Formats: sequence, structure tokens, C-alpha cells
Amino acid sequence: MSKVRGQASDSIPIIIDVEASGFGSLSYPIEVGVINQSGIRFCRLIKPQSDWTHWDPKAESLHGISRQLLAEKGFSAQQVCHQLNQFLMGQIVYSDGWVVDDTWLIKLFYAAKVTMQFHVSSLEMILSETQMSSWDSTKDRLFQQMQEQRHRASSDAALIQNTFVTTQQICINKAN
Repeated sequence: MSKVRGQASDSIPIIIDVEASGFGSLSYPIEVGVINQSGIRFCRLIKPQSDWTHWDPKAESLHGISRQLLAEKGFSAQQVCHQLNQFLMGQIVYSDGWVVDDTWLIKLFYAAKVTMQFHVSSLEMILSETQMSSWDSTKDRLFQQMQEQRHRASSDAALIQNTFVTTQQICINKAN
């Protein structure tokens, strides 16, 4: 876990991001990343369950995570679920890809036979219209300034959180 400088406020949401084996119904989570309100990160590669066999080379080319890396460095579904519960116990976490991220997390926790002890919600639930209108351009600009690999779970979570904070500041500046 690492801390991102300059971030500490209750108005900053906890962000979760999930990378997966592909994009369809047979896909499964292979990496989960979280950044909390203090900028502390959690990131784990997930060793696929024996019945998780789907693999999309297009997804691998996007996130750069190979099956071999998962086999060598991945944690079991049960380990990841217990660690996520410990890190996020009782919290609401937000995803910019809730439809797929929540589905992958449900699949992960079901496979591990562990009850999720936090709630995942769509980021759109806490975005204002002004934030939404400047989201894409702000995120693109911040991505250009990033010194990390995109489409890795914790770096994407940090980018999303930074975009939220920046667009929130844009709203405050427009109101003044």
C-alpha cells in the first residue's frame, strides 16, 4: 500500500477499479485496485480459479497482465477478498465502471465463499452535472500528466480519484 501526497479529506471518495480477463459474461477479475480517502492504495493480482478459463488477448494487450504473471504473482480469491474486507470494512466505494466492476467483485467474492463487507456504488451517484461535463477532458489531461501505467487497477483508481477532486475544484471555482 502506498500513499498519494496531498490527498486527505472526507469529500474525497474511495475508488475501486477492477481489471479482468476479458469483456464478456465469461470474464473474471484478475486485478483489483483501491485508493482510499487518505491516498493509501491497495492492489492485488488475482490467481484465477480452476474454472475461470476465459482469456481475451485484447484485454491482455490493454492491461498488460499475462496469465503467467497471475500464476506466479497472483493471490487466491479468498486472500484478496479477506484483504479487501479488512481495507474497506463498512465503507462505500465508488467505481466509474460499476456495471462490470461490481459484477466482477460479486464473482470474486462468490468464488472465495466470502461475504463482501463493503458496498460498491456507481461514481455517477456522487458526480454533479458540472463535474460530468468536464470529466472526460479533465481525465485526459490528468492522464497525460500521470507517471504510471494506465489500465492497471490502482493507478486507474488514483486517476479516477484525482479526476473527481479536480472536477470538484472546477465546480467550486465556477461557483465563486
